Amino acid sequence: MDTEPALLAGRGDSGPGPAPRARARLALRLAGGGLLIATGAIHLDLYLTGYRSIPTIGWLFLFQVIAAFVLGAAVLASAARLAAAAGAAFSLATLGGYLLSLWIGLFGFKEVRTTAGITAGIVEVAAFAALARLAAMPGERGRAGGRLLAGFGAGVAGASIAAVSVVALAVLGGSVAAAGGPATTAPGALKAVRIGGVTVLADANGRTVYWFAPDTAARSACYGSCAAYWPPVKGPAAAEPGVTGTLSVLTRSDGSVQAAYDGHPLYTYVGDSAPGQANGNGLNLNGGLWHEVTASG
Repeated sequence: MDTEPALLAGRGDSGPGPAPRARARLALRLAGGGLLIATGAIHLDLYLTGYRSIPTIGWLFLFQVIAAFVLGAAVLASAARLAAAAGAAFSLATLGGYLLSLWIGLFGFKEVRTTAGITAGIVEVAAFAALARLAAMPGERGRAGGRLLAGFGAGVAGASIAAVSVVALAVLGGSVAAAGGPATTAPGALKAVRIGGVTVLADANGRTVYWFAPDTAARSACYGSCAAYWPPVKGPAAAEPGVTGTLSVLTRSDGSVQAAYDGHPLYTYVGDSAPGQANGNGLNLNGGLWHEVTASG
């Protein structure tokens, strides 16, 4: 019995056969699931190294980490379109949250431009592209005519997904270019305030002032993304009654002048959204420990 012609006829000539489509689906599953886990890992690192202390934002980061890992695992373990679609929507929503935090801020916290944020944004766009394409792929079974129609629809969906991805990358690029980088805190008059039963130093707006363990009296070790989250306090600064330490200044590598207190260069923390907060105290971030400055030095 001659079975070869039948086998050849069964493969069909109207488009890609089941085997190439299955390989494409597998590649998209691996890429999409891996990218979801990658963005979850980036957010986990940020959560553990400082974001966990930011009110509301910390909990949102923790939710993002858990959801990214769960969805990534679901995509890797299953070829279900629902998992792929959920992962694509989640990636786009996470990117949207990042962009909003850059533009106007979320829950009192305004994001600044950092390498980690840009990297996470690019990964999220790539995850959306892979997972949306996977969700839009036609099934592997069906008649030749049905597969042809489904393939046409998938082509239209693929073009739409590519367009959305390009627009998302363009908006991300424009947003991070316009976002603020490292900033400084205007000095005003430093004052003593009570937070958690401890008298600490605060700037003129009541924001807690911190010192960084790796610093010396003559040199700040906080630049780049570090200074974006820990804005240096400009110098020279005045002292209100109750501030008994010695105020001085140091010149940073960019030529700006930073206030120092008892030999410690001074900073505020973007995670403190209102006076009376000391969310940065005790954090191990950007290469060292951060401490609130006690009024007695």
